[in-house]
Formats: sequence, C-alpha cells, structure tokens
Amino acid sequence: MQRRHFLNALALGAGILLPVGRSAWALSGSAADPTGRKLIVVMLRGAVDGLNVVAPVGDANYARLRPTIGLGAPGMDGGALDLDGYFGLHPALADLQPLWRAHKLAFVHASGSPDATRSHFDAQDYMESATPGRKSTPDGWMNRLVAALPGPQSPSRLLGIGPVLPRILSGQAAAVNLPNVAGAARADLLDRPAVKAAFDELYASHPRFGRAYADGRAAHREVMDALESHEMQAADRGAPLPNGFPDDAARLAGLMRNDPKIQLAFVALGGWDTHANQGAASGQLANRLAPLGQGLAVLAERLGPLFDDTVVVVMSEFGRTAHENGNGGTDHGHGNVMWVMGGKVRGGKVYGDWEGVGDAQLNEGRDLPVTTDFRSVLAHISEEHLMLGDKRLERVFPAMPQKRAAFRLMGT
Repeated sequence: MQRRHFLNALALGAGILLPVGRSAWALSGSAADPTGRKLIVVMLRGAVDGLNVVAPVGDANYARLRPTIGLGAPGMDGGALDLDGYFGLHPALADLQPLWRAHKLAFVHASGSPDATRSHFDAQDYMESATPGRKSTPDGWMNRLVAALPGPQSPSRLLGIGPVLPRILSGQAAAVNLPNVAGAARADLLDRPAVKAAFDELYASHPRFGRAYADGRAAHREVMDALESHEMQAADRGAPLPNGFPDDAARLAGLMRNDPKIQLAFVALGGWDTHANQGAASGQLANRLAPLGQGLAVLAERLGPLFDDTVVVVMSEFGRTAHENGNGGTDHGHGNVMWVMGGKVRGGKVYGDWEGVGDAQLNEGRDLPVTTDFRSVLAHISEEHLMLGDKRLERVFPAMPQKRAAFRLMGT
C-alpha cells in the first residue's frame, strides 16, 4: 500500500481525513510561517537502557531477567512510576510526569534500527544518516530534512549544540553549531589532593553539612570516573554527560523563542554505556536520567506557547541486553524506546508492537527486538508535523521500510 493511502486509511479509521503533501501544508495555516513548526532531536550516545527507562514491570519475566537492577512495581520502595498499569517510568524521570499526564509525552517501545550491529560508531552513524547498513551516505537526515522543507533557507534554520558539528547535521545545507554550557563536568578545586584532604577533615563529622558534602563529592567523583573511562568516551563520541543539559535546554528554548528562523535543533548527550554498576532506582543510570528529565521539562516550560508547535524526539543508537550481566550492568543490545513529546503529540501512551520479554520473544535470546523502524517514527513526524510531501519525504528517508508504524503519534 502506498504511503498516502496508508495514512488516509489509518486516519479514516479514527474518523479524521488526513491531508497529505503540499495541500496539507496550506491547510495547516503555516504557509506564511514555514519555520513555525519546530523539531528538536536529543541523541543519547552510548545506548541508553530503554528497558529501565520505560520498564515492563507488569511482566514477571522482567524481574527474573534483572534481579538486582530491575525496577520495582509502582508503590514499592524504588518502584517505577506507573504509566499504564503495565509499563512504568524510571523514578529519576519524575519531572516528566506532568507532561505524561497532560498527554504531551509518548513512548515508542521496541523501536530502533533494523541493522544488527552492536558497534556504537556504526549504529550512531546509521541513525544519523537514516540509512542503516549503508556507510557511504554523505549527509545526515536532519540536513536533508531542512533542505526539503518549504520556505527560504537561512544559516540558523538548522542548529546543533555540542563540541563539534555532528554527523546528523552534515551536508549541503547550512547549519550552525554552538558549544555546550561550559564547565558542567570539569575538574574543580577540590580535585586537588591537598585541598580535598583539608575539606574532608573539615566536613567529615559536621552534624549539619557532613552528609551533603559527602553526597556532593560522591556525585562529582562518579561523573569524573565516567569521563576517565576510555570505553565510555569512545561510545559518547565527544558528547557531554547530561549534567549540564538543563542549562543547555534553557538556552536552546531562549534561542528558539528569540529567533523564529531556528526550526530544527539537535543535542547529543553521553554517558549511557552502562556495562557495570548500572543501578536500579538509584545509581549510575539514575544519575544520568535525572538531569535529562529535568532538562526536557525545562525545555517544555521555557518554550512557552512555542511548545505547542514543537516536537521533541529522544533516541539512542540501540538498546541493552534484557539480562543484567555479572557486573550489575547491561551489555550492547538491539531494540530500545524512543521518546516523543510536544504540544500536539498524542501522548499518555506507550506505542509500538510490543511482544514481551519472555525468552521466546527476545532477539537472539538476549535483546528486545526492533518491531518499529526508527525511520517510520521520524517520517511520520516529518509528514504530519512538518507537513513534508511524499516526494520530499523519500529524499530525506531513502529506502524506507515497507512496513509502516500502525499508530498515529501526532494530533490533528
């Protein structure tokens, strides 16, 4: 079935006629403001553990597979935050609950790239080029997207925040790249041994500030240890830890409010390659998720009315093993969960073709399978939110899979 017929059939089933292509852009009321609809992509480099982000706590197999790092049921000590009675949200992401309850946040589970690679470098390259298995693609899909969108092109229409221009923004169209907020994870004065020893002695037994000092130093040390891990640095490809993301999110929201020409933005965050000591409700993963959730909530708040015309997508190169490993962590997997938030997102739902985490349902007996191609989600958003026509859509996402996502993420 052709994409046009598929989308119209899907919409008619919901009692809605869905216009497609150039006429859809005109009907949207955005013809006079072609940059009015925004898209922000957040890439979690290192492969975030989607099974602990949106955990299938209603499946008894989940607790069996993860005896020490699995989240408890909602209401339990260290339990997940209830989403729909089956799935639960990691408690470190509590800042996102208001968006979920307002139906402005959704998830697509068991999604990702159909390519079977477990290489961070290759998998990130394929997600940024949107051509899985093809290394020769010269540009990134966000660069192709901005070139395909209606309206005059400008250098600030495509924006990246990070240390270098990422693969996803590379190509013939102009793009601007800004550095992250400085100093989020640098060594500080207390990392000097003599100074540290003096402060340790000063605060070790302090009845009021001793615990706060110890907790603060432990968190700082955990960040610095992560930075010193060569494997994680390679997986992150220069992306910073999410500790500074709330500040970056606030700055990005301000830029997009003040400069209406900015339409597409990209941010990459590292630190998700949790092979050891991942933790459950607390620990390494929780320490990454908390500032990520805070930053996304800040982004939604600071965008103000602009959030109603914005879609934010959070994705990662692949998921992690369903079984925890012997080091209290998870290894490189396959399927994952995509996050989608925005004013017109049909939120409050976990979408996707979910098969469970029983041994028979796992990919190669170890991973969550990919039942929804990530390109289907991105193309769906590009067509329904950015009103991209069929021919231009095919240039942005060449060799699209025949199987389409059988759900609608975007409202009318």
